[in-house]
Amino acid sequence: MPLAVDDFLNQGQTLPVLDVRSPGEFAHAHIPGAVNMPLFDNAERAEIGTIYKQVGRDAAVLRGLELVGPKMADFVRQAQALNPAGREVLVHCWRGGMRSGSMAWLLNTAGIRAQTLEGGYKAYRNTVLTGLAQPRQVLVLGGKTGSGKTDVLKQLAALGEQVIDLEGLAHHKGSSYGAIGQLPQPSTEQYENRVFDHYRHLDPTKRVWIEDESRSVGKCFVPMSLWQQMQTAPVAFIDVPRAVRVERLVREYTGIDHTLLVEATERIRKRLGGQAYKDAIDALNRGDYATVADLTLNYYDKAYLHSLNQRDKSSVSPIPIATDDPTQTAQKLIAWADANVPNGVFP
Repeated sequence: MPLAVDDFLNQGQTLPVLDVRSPGEFAHAHIPGAVNMPLFDNAERAEIGTIYKQVGRDAAVLRGLELVGPKMADFVRQAQALNPAGREVLVHCWRGGMRSGSMAWLLNTAGIRAQTLEGGYKAYRNTVLTGLAQPRQVLVLGGKTGSGKTDVLKQLAALGEQVIDLEGLAHHKGSSYGAIGQLPQPSTEQYENRVFDHYRHLDPTKRVWIEDESRSVGKCFVPMSLWQQMQTAPVAFIDVPRAVRVERLVREYTGIDHTLLVEATERIRKRLGGQAYKDAIDALNRGDYATVADLTLNYYDKAYLHSLNQRDKSSVSPIPIATDDPTQTAQKLIAWADANVPNGVFP
């Protein structure tokens, strides 16, 4: 009996999840934590699809059996290696049809208990989009570039608060310089899957802190339903002195490949203006990162404040922060939240 999406995901926390779609499908997006064990590679999948359209289902099934036959023993070995003690796995394909059904039959025949996902990855995606639309008690952590918001989020989590790190999940820090030193970004679909993987575990009766973001984080887009919640949520704006922010940015970007810094500065050339861009490049070439940071903050501060001013002013609470101490800042934020928007008492 195929498992419903929620049951499949719950069991997937302790059992291996085998995604038997093609490598191309898996690379585009998949259930976080799943392992790709493709029934067909990309070329084989394309071939079978062509046969199905041009000749018919029976011919496509026969060709599929020809391709899968030599791989069957290896599939069993791979599944055994993933759970040698429990000998139990979860399997899914795109629609929960022939690919996952065939793999489950093979593994069950070989003594490995295999359960499939009802409706396949397509049903999972519907759950992702529906789930992200469910309201949570969102608190937005605001602050200008260089305020150390990511480190503050980490400290909030360490102190027991619920947190979603949108930039961490996107592998991007949000600015033109945001991809430097990060892993490659996921597709937007995979980003949604990753956000949902955190979102679904949140306690809806407790607040969750999310960093203030534009809709795009590098090449990824914040799920629309979540972003809309963020636009109307209370904002705790940590107001950190410019000099402190410059010092943090210098620490973060000193030692980074010079070429990458030049390329990132080039991307905001028009926004900086001709003279500021020239001054920033000159400063980079001298290794004067403080000047570069100060010049780029002219643009980023203006852009962030413009975005912040689009919100209802009564929803924004400035919180003065004198020093770069994420733990102290997190404690101050919790005290503010307890006094103004305690758990279960949101506006």
